[in-house]
Amino acid sequence: MTTKPRRVVVAINPSASFGASRDVGPAVVQTLRAMGHEVTSLTEPDFESLLESAHAAVRARPDALVVVGGDGMVHLGVNLVAGTRVPLGIVPSGTGNDMARGLGIPHDDTEAAIRMLGDALERPARVIDAVRIEWTDADGSRGERRFACALSAGFDAAVNERANLMRRPKGASRYVIALLAELARLRPAHYRVALDGEVLEQDALMVSAGNNVSLGGGMKITPDAVLDDGLLDVMIVAPMSRAKFLRLFPKVFQGAHTTLPVVSMRRARRIRIEADRPIAVYADGERIAPLPVDLEVEPGVLRVLA
Repeated sequence: MTTKPRRVVVAINPSASFGASRDVGPAVVQTLRAMGHEVTSLTEPDFESLLESAHAAVRARPDALVVVGGDGMVHLGVNLVAGTRVPLGIVPSGTGNDMARGLGIPHDDTEAAIRMLGDALERPARVIDAVRIEWTDADGSRGERRFACALSAGFDAAVNERANLMRRPKGASRYVIALLAELARLRPAHYRVALDGEVLEQDALMVSAGNNVSLGGGMKITPDAVLDDGLLDVMIVAPMSRAKFLRLFPKVFQGAHTTLPVVSMRRARRIRIEADRPIAVYADGERIAPLPVDLEVEPGVLRVLA
């Protein structure tokens, strides 16, 4: 039993009521209670209900909000606790689990992840950055959200969209299959990217911004990104043939693509991304809005248990 019990809210992915991950949430709750913590378990039938319940729970200022699921659940948690003193804990049980990877949380060993969470509750939380996204909807209303991992605004976003619609396979291989399926539609867009006021205009296949190293289950698009340096790493990929893209793609898993002539890497705190056609933006694996979007790093606004 812990020497200092904590009030912990555990939010469980509503999609995890079946399959291999269905037992992870109950295991987290049971283990934390066995450690002596006061645990509120949130299990709702859908994300909207979970968001409402979790928002109410965070307003009560618990000692931690723990999300059980993938990067979509991390995204939910980030938007609830960024800017507060409530730290975010993560027990990964999703498809990509890229935020867990970046924080050094075991993404393929549930028991190890729960043990790490228990240990992290006993020490001060790590402080990292989050990124605010702003956009304007078709009706003129302004939208705003935060992310902590990575944002996609090109071919990689189209892959993410296809992967989200797929039921099989589970795991990171889903993104690879989605990528191969989307290759038939591969074509560049003309982008205007403002990086701290410097404007770049060029045709590109991909524009991605990483606060974290990877997306899509370990694709290291911004391998040198640091979670607490106050900057986003931006990757821009120039047009190329499908055959060349397929040859280069495996390098992304090792982060070995950044020195290629077709890849440009930049860093900035404030970024605006525009394109000559509607392109859906994804952040932390969640659909946000069509371009254009404005991004700004918010240094040190997120506490994490890692």
